[in-house]
Amino acid sequence: MPSDRDINSLAMKHLVTFLILLLGVASCDPASSTPDQRVDKPNIILVIVDDQGYADFTPFGKMSPAVHSPNIKALGEAGRVYTQAYVTAPVCSPSRVGLLTGKNQFRWDKPASWGPGLPDDVKTIAEYLQEAGYATAKVGKNDLGRNFHKHDVREYPLRHGFDEFLGFSAHAHDYWHHSAEIRERTPDPYATSALLGPLLHDEGELSIEEGYMTDIITDASIEYIREEREQPFFLMVSYSALHHLIHQVPDEYLKMYDVEPIHNYDPDSLLSYGKWEAGTYSAYYDKYSRVEAISPADLRQYYLANLHCLDDNVGRVIAAVKEARIDKETIIIFISDNGGSPLTGADNSPLTAGKYSLWEGGIRVPMSITWPGQMEPEIVTDRYVSALDILPTIAGITSLTLDDSPMDGEDLLTDGDDDRVLVWKWQKTWAVRQGKWKLTNAHENHWKSDPSDQYIAPVRDDKTLKLFDLEADPGERHDLAETHPDVVAQLEQAYQGWWDAHAE
Repeated sequence: MPSDRDINSLAMKHLVTFLILLLGVASCDPASSTPDQRVDKPNIILVIVDDQGYADFTPFGKMSPAVHSPNIKALGEAGRVYTQAYVTAPVCSPSRVGLLTGKNQFRWDKPASWGPGLPDDVKTIAEYLQEAGYATAKVGKNDLGRNFHKHDVREYPLRHGFDEFLGFSAHAHDYWHHSAEIRERTPDPYATSALLGPLLHDEGELSIEEGYMTDIITDASIEYIREEREQPFFLMVSYSALHHLIHQVPDEYLKMYDVEPIHNYDPDSLLSYGKWEAGTYSAYYDKYSRVEAISPADLRQYYLANLHCLDDNVGRVIAAVKEARIDKETIIIFISDNGGSPLTGADNSPLTAGKYSLWEGGIRVPMSITWPGQMEPEIVTDRYVSALDILPTIAGITSLTLDDSPMDGEDLLTDGDDDRVLVWKWQKTWAVRQGKWKLTNAHENHWKSDPSDQYIAPVRDDKTLKLFDLEADPGERHDLAETHPDVVAQLEQAYQGWWDAHAE
């Protein structure tokens, strides 16, 4: 992790050489992944990306040819890819809480809100691993829904198991503005959904004059990987890409996708939008997180440029692991925190809708696990799984003893339950899946503007119960509730049964 002396080196963008990229891909070469002696305490790198579209995950093999993400593709092909992986909520904060704890966050957050927070008595992956002797660090986005921008709160990484942290606590952060100077000039540096200014760094903060957020997160992650230490490590690389503001991408990527740079926020501008006053960051953020501010055609191009940059950075992390000669003792888990946003140009096809809703497009996400020499490569599984399974899987690999309170996930490296019950609650909507069947009262929600061209609208937009056979109809186009009332009753009972048995 960077010290204050390293501000300039941290902020400057790394130039990725052809050799380093080759090494990154080589670390995921299935030919090098021969069975090796069991590593009982492997390093664990958890890469979380923000709002990636389901169809924009190249290991699935079926996506637009415009998507360029060879490093993410190589990573997935070197391990196990899950085509039916779910998160616990269709937005960042509750989804990340569920992932970190292995528990459905609506156990304690009964309204199933944007801000579930992290109770003192619910342990995280980092706390379990820290107690087991792991070095722990988090870089990037920290969003558990409450107590943003603060150090002395349970939601801050150093208060729930991480030894080190560099990043921000909020839904989003400007990709370019990370200095104390811009914060002092901005009327509302801690805006409604995002912020700008210095990054939080351990017990203080780090002002960075120049640099791009995705590069900064990668630079810090690579420094951590390269550190010499005797114990294994757990590193959470929590990218803010591909979240708003989707147009904020380095110029070289914009040129690749033939879109023009859009001016960065300037507190001296007269820009205003809707209810926001001129000169506020809220006005800028709100304007460019709506579809109409950027043409639909260009929006997709900005998204693809952002994804291309993200993939290059994932490649750099992979290359650092290879260079350190720890690839065969390191597990890399890759996952998106929720479905692609309807407001950024993300493509969730063939799934209905996206972020903000309990349709498949909001909760079914890209996910892969790679462990060269220990896990067989090039495995694609249709088993339906959950981000809740990550903690139990890590516990199984590292022989962690979990607390008596039950987990809502299961070990992915054991035989799964083909008839397991997964439940979701998001505000006034809910869903349940068991086997091939899904029951939900989800209704359309693309939030604050018309959606992008990639958005697939639901066939039925109402609050009634709808039943889908996800094996035959993953896009939820054919409601079978009227023809299978027995299955509706069965799933309603399964949902209520989960609450009776598990709700706190």
